[in-house]
Amino acid sequence: MSILDLFLKASFLVKGIISILICFSIFSWAIILKKTSILRSATKAANAFENRFWSGIELSRLYQQSDDRRDKLSGSEQIFYSGFKEFVRLHRAHHHVCESAVKGAARAMRISMNRELEALETHVPFLGTIGSISPYIGLFGTVWGIMHSFIALGAAKQATLQMVAPGIAEALIATAIGLFSAIPAVMAYNRFNQNINKIEQNYDNFVEEFIAILHREVVTSETDKNSIINTKAVQQ
Repeated sequence: MSILDLFLKASFLVKGIISILICFSIFSWAIILKKTSILRSATKAANAFENRFWSGIELSRLYQQSDDRRDKLSGSEQIFYSGFKEFVRLHRAHHHVCESAVKGAARAMRISMNRELEALETHVPFLGTIGSISPYIGLFGTVWGIMHSFIALGAAKQATLQMVAPGIAEALIATAIGLFSAIPAVMAYNRFNQNINKIEQNYDNFVEEFIAILHREVVTSETDKNSIINTKAVQQ
């Protein structure tokens, strides 16, 4: 008696349930591997950009570097690009640095941050769904298989353990596969949520720090003519 033999001898419904659970497991592992790589890359990219941001480079120059590769931006760099672009646009519209430019940049960065987080969260809820429903789907297959075993046992004149054991064993496989599918999905779901929360906090801190820099520019703009924006160097 092997797992394959038990699967082949199972009822059509139990076979279908086991097949669904195996597909769930394959999908969840594909998501786990892909999402692990994406989140690791997002964390490294955020750290690398913030090191550049706090290295003392002029913001206009940093904006130019981001603008040159604007189709490939992501994470903190995309948030910075969206906010600084809006800040420059409003600065030119008012011909001076003002509070409305800072508020506009803050809104642009918040929108960009939400989009970045939405991209990071893609497919993660599906892992939670797999982790939640797989044990119940497996349990349904187990109940169905055991029910059929006892029905067959009731029709027999003489009941023996050898008669009922294969049916119960094939039914319990559905629960085992359900747990095999659910446990990695739940663990990955919790881990990914923790990582995304950390990245979100990182993005949020960057936004607040950048807004503070822009606020300081508003305060000093009336007394200091050397603005952080070199409008001639920034492309329109």
